Amino acid sequence: MPSTEITILRELLAADTGLVSGPRLAKILGISRVAVWLQLQKLTKQGFVFEAVQSRGYRLKQMPAGLHPALVQAYLSRRPHPPHLLCLESVDSTNSEAERQLANGCATPLVILAQAQTQGRGRRGRAWHSPAAGNLYCTFVFRPKIAPARLQDFTLWMGLNLCGLIENFTQLKPGLKWPNDLLLNERKAGGMLTEARIDADEIRDLVFGLGLNLNGRAQDLPRELQRIATSLAEATGAPIPLNRFAAALIGRVLSAYDQFIAGEYREQFAALWPRYDLLRGRPVTITLSDRTLTGTAMGIDAEGSLIVRLDSGRTERFRAGEVTLSQPAAPKT
Repeated sequence: MPSTEITILRELLAADTGLVSGPRLAKILGISRVAVWLQLQKLTKQGFVFEAVQSRGYRLKQMPAGLHPALVQAYLSRRPHPPHLLCLESVDSTNSEAERQLANGCATPLVILAQAQTQGRGRRGRAWHSPAAGNLYCTFVFRPKIAPARLQDFTLWMGLNLCGLIENFTQLKPGLKWPNDLLLNERKAGGMLTEARIDADEIRDLVFGLGLNLNGRAQDLPRELQRIATSLAEATGAPIPLNRFAAALIGRVLSAYDQFIAGEYREQFAALWPRYDLLRGRPVTITLSDRTLTGTAMGIDAEGSLIVRLDSGRTERFRAGEVTLSQPAAPKT
């Protein structure tokens, strides 16, 4: 059952006129009007601003800029089955926290959100710079019970959905750099990291981590990242509402996961990939553990492997590797 805070915020967010009367809130909650007022005062201390209109009710005028668990849950509360949600001010890594939660037998699906990470993780053991700057660091925890082979294009499918969410939310046109980077205007705005635990012939635990630069500024990043990273706020010229975006993200990822598990995503995957693929037709360098190759990206195959026509003329498929663009995209005329 939603808490009093979540219920109040849900009703205020859903009000068509923006106003909800005190008696209505009291009736829904089963408490007195004085108790409603006290709850609003408590929320005010947390960064909310309410307007009281005599004889008409309360209106939500301003929300906290930082991550607020009750607000995220209020946005999500109209979903048929809201996920378990864990919100943290700071953590070593949301993926590491997911491992600890799984070891303790957590219920799934579980969503872990954090305002900052002290040891954020990227692919190949790289560190992910994760300051408390209005960005979003999150991990989704599932127990899918599916064959490992089915996971081959999971991260790509999630990336396509994230691109669709960002485009709908901001009107920006993001893109995917195979296999796990989200870019805006050729600069990195986010990254994904999928990890799985396998028992016998099925995936027992699935951990999908995501770091998105929402409101951070390039000048606040380490110097080596300033030219290659960006944020949604920088690209749009306006701050991104963190809690509303977090709720939209959670809803999109959970829906995409359900489609994936049901096997109902292939047709949509095929339609979306050309829209968000940043590599096709462009010169790339593929770095493997034992060699480096150059060629032209030609898209992906049915299993999500990157197809590259090498400079030698031979065509190869890559299921893993570090990909860099050999030259930037030509400017649009």
